[in-house]
Amino acid sequence: MRSIVTGGAGFIGSALVRHLVAQGEDVLTIDALTYAGNMASLQEVAGNPRHSFLHADIRDAAAMTKAIAEFKPDRILHLAAESHVDRSITGAGDFIMTNVVGTFTLLEAARAYWNVLEAVPKAAFRFLHVSTDEVYGSLGDEGLFEETTPYDPSSPYSASKAASDHLAKAWHRTYGMPIVVSNCSNNYGPYHFPEKLIPLTILNALAGKALPVYGAGDNIRDWLYVEDHARALDLIAAKGLVGETYNVGGRNERRNIDVVRRICQVLDRLVPGDTPREELIRFVTDRPGHDARYAIDATKLETELGWRAQEDFDSGIEKTVQWYLDNAWWWQPLRDGYGGERLGLIAEKVPA
Repeated sequence: MRSIVTGGAGFIGSALVRHLVAQGEDVLTIDALTYAGNMASLQEVAGNPRHSFLHADIRDAAAMTKAIAEFKPDRILHLAAESHVDRSITGAGDFIMTNVVGTFTLLEAARAYWNVLEAVPKAAFRFLHVSTDEVYGSLGDEGLFEETTPYDPSSPYSASKAASDHLAKAWHRTYGMPIVVSNCSNNYGPYHFPEKLIPLTILNALAGKALPVYGAGDNIRDWLYVEDHARALDLIAAKGLVGETYNVGGRNERRNIDVVRRICQVLDRLVPGDTPREELIRFVTDRPGHDARYAIDATKLETELGWRAQEDFDSGIEKTVQWYLDNAWWWQPLRDGYGGERLGLIAEKVPA
């Protein structure tokens, strides 16, 4: 099997690359190496003859066309995206260009390649478009996101991902391309850029810095360990039905404040300090357009394709905290460039 993974130097992408190479696949990683792309996340596969890397932007049509034609993939797993909600609030343009225009460009390059394949490889080819549960908007106290839930994005990030989902589905319906879409819940685990809630909390707590929690911390997320997600993506690309959508979730709903408190408890046990780290928690003004609750119904993936998450939240967070304790070589250079300050603040207008 020959797979192209776009965004493969990112958090989820690198987990997928490591998984595929370990499974014996030939993998071409394509990444633009923006701030969240990190070659250190691919150290495990560095030098492996089954892995190759291309520094390129998915918006570059010539580069994508050339890369696909030369590598001759059996499948393309498309994860390249701008992904941080806070950054999208103050810099929406990058999200539109990468997530929407970039996805269009990649789809067209893949279509040109697929169109000229011989009958057998053409029938076997797959394009997996990887997306987020945030396209569905916000849930109330009850219910779960299903594959048929109407789209209702709240942020520039989720709107750009919703647009890219629609492009992928339209390319299947219009051109007959063998495309599958996945939508996942919040991921966590090793190699996670330290602007996101869990790695930010771990590293701030280790440094004795404030632990910012939006609003009252009541926003609920369904947490998915990144290596469980990587296994799901491999399975969906291999066995998912063309034209279908599969939701991937860990069935691990937690309030943000409870996530932060759990991290503090784990750190206090593993690296005791003078005072409980929960004392570092600071409630801050809520994020604009902050969805109240996300929760995925993964029944379709579980029953039709046989996937199961191997980590619950407690086991996954233990592994995650321990990984950050053991791998300062990876995160320290990132912290030197981003110290954990809050992102996504909208400047208030001063009355005339």
